[in-house]
Amino acid sequence: MAALERLRPDHAPALLAFERENRGFFAASVPDRGDAYFTEFAERHRALLDEQEAGTIHFHVLVGEGGEVLGRFNLVDVADGGAELGYRVAEKVTGRGVATAGVRELCRLARQEYGLSRLTAVTTLDNAGSRAVLARAGFGAVGSVTLDGGEPGTAYELDLALVSWEPGLGGSFGRERSGRDS
Repeated sequence: MAALERLRPDHAPALLAFERENRGFFAASVPDRGDAYFTEFAERHRALLDEQEAGTIHFHVLVGEGGEVLGRFNLVDVADGGAELGYRVAEKVTGRGVATAGVRELCRLARQEYGLSRLTAVTTLDNAGSRAVLARAGFGAVGSVTLDGGEPGTAYELDLALVSWEPGLGGSFGRERSGRDS
C-alpha cells in the first residue's frame, strides 16, 4: 500500500529516479523541467525543504511499499489561507485512481493540517486526465489562463470549507479504477 508523505531529505534519491523515469511521459502534457533540473537536483531539493520549513510550500510524495516514489503532490505559493495545487504521478500508475486519491488527501491535509481555506490549480486544455482528477476532487473551472510558453489552459478553484472528508476517502491508493489520472 502506498502512503502520502511530507517531503524529507531522504526522499531525494527516489524522487530523482521518479522524475528521470517519467520525464518523457510528463513532457507530453506539461512543460519539460529541462536538463538543469536534473543536474542541480540536490541543491534544488535542499532549497525546497528550506522553503517548506518556512511554510511557503508543502511538498508531498506518494511512496510505494518498496520506497519508490509513485507521485508528487504539492501546495505552492501558500499565503492568505490559499495555495496552488500541483501534482504528477508515474506513468505506470495512471488510470488507477492514484492521482484522484492523492489530490483528495492533499486537500484534506491543506484544510486540517495547514489551515488553508481555498486551493487553486491550472491545467492545459489537452490534459483531460488532469481535468477529470480536479473535477472528481471537487474543483470547479473558473476561467481561461495562458500558461508558460503561451499554451492555453483552465484555472480551477476549490473552497475547502465546502468539502467534507469521510474516513479513508483520501488515502485509498491501492484500488483499481477506470479512467486515466495524470
